[in-house]
Amino acid sequence: MKALSYIYIGIIFGLICSCQNKTTVTTEDTHHEHEHAEGVVELSDAQYKEAKIQLGKIEMKDLQATIEVNGMLDVPPQNLVSVSAMMGGFVKTTMLLQGKKVSKGQVLLTIQNPSFIAIQTMYLENVQKLKFLELEYKRQEELSNENVASKKIFQQISSDYHSLQASLRGQEEELKILNINPRTLTQTNITSVVSIYAPISGYVTTVNINLGKYVTPQDVICEIVNTEHLHAELTVFEKDIPKIKIGQKIGFYLVNESGLERRAHVYLINHQISSERTVRMHAHIDVEDPTLMPSMYLKAFIEVGENNKKTVVPEKAIVQSAGKNYIFIKDSIQKEVGQHSYTAIEVSKGISQHGYSEIDLPEVLDIKTTHVVVEGAYTLLSKMNVSEEEGHGH
Repeated sequence: MKALSYIYIGIIFGLICSCQNKTTVTTEDTHHEHEHAEGVVELSDAQYKEAKIQLGKIEMKDLQATIEVNGMLDVPPQNLVSVSAMMGGFVKTTMLLQGKKVSKGQVLLTIQNPSFIAIQTMYLENVQKLKFLELEYKRQEELSNENVASKKIFQQISSDYHSLQASLRGQEEELKILNINPRTLTQTNITSVVSIYAPISGYVTTVNINLGKYVTPQDVICEIVNTEHLHAELTVFEKDIPKIKIGQKIGFYLVNESGLERRAHVYLINHQISSERTVRMHAHIDVEDPTLMPSMYLKAFIEVGENNKKTVVPEKAIVQSAGKNYIFIKDSIQKEVGQHSYTAIEVSKGISQHGYSEIDLPEVLDIKTTHVVVEGAYTLLSKMNVSEEEGHGH
């Protein structure tokens, strides 16, 4: 009987050990399966459609070493004009509005001042005086040459004559400043109202007047900017200055535009370093665009090296997580019907240019047959991170 008991105990002990071993194997298999799935994201058909996944290719492209800088569009000083009145007066008429396009020589406003009448009247009176003095000067000159008249009288007439000539020249310039043509001025067209004209063609950016306002020569009536010749003003770090040369090509993007590259070239490099250890640099835009406006912010890439073939993917294919860069590639073998599988590959990011970024890939990947996710990569990254967090929680 005792022997039979020992046999039963042995059988039970064996069954317990067998169950323990089976449990251990199952746990290990699950662990290995979890390790295999790390970095892999699987989507159902519904999830795939919602994520709007789009695929692209890994390519070989010519990329040039570049320096990335920020800046803004600016106008040269000669293309930005502050309009003032050369002499004070009350604003009588104006059609000025911010944003209004004006042409060089166009009337911007008129101003009125009674003193304008006095200036014109004095000029016309002096014109008549000069005519009389000119006759007297010639007469006294002839008499002086014939020793009939006193030399002293001729000298006095000569002094008065030349002094009045000088005064008239000054008054003519004063009239021109008022935009009054002295050659066409007569007693019948004297006016208290003068016009102020646009000195350049462009757009009115500021207006500081209204009807009836008195303006002085110190007042800025309006500002006009000519946007036909904008340039890019860039901020370059001190360490990058030795790499930059006059004439180097630049690609730049406005922050309010996506994907539209514009071209420029280095025109001037400042020789003063700011307190932030940066240097200002001016670039001329290759193709003028009248829709551009001063003060638009931009991001630019100064091309400082030679073209080299690089392994690249579209910039939006690269996603970041925990300080690392990843791309997602589509698995070539579909495990189940209705399942879409993608694997995250860690990459090193290099030069970025023209919407593409250089990457270093594992040698086992064949770029000819590998398809990379270019739309929806962040959706896959989010799902991968959630899966990993759940895995660590278990």
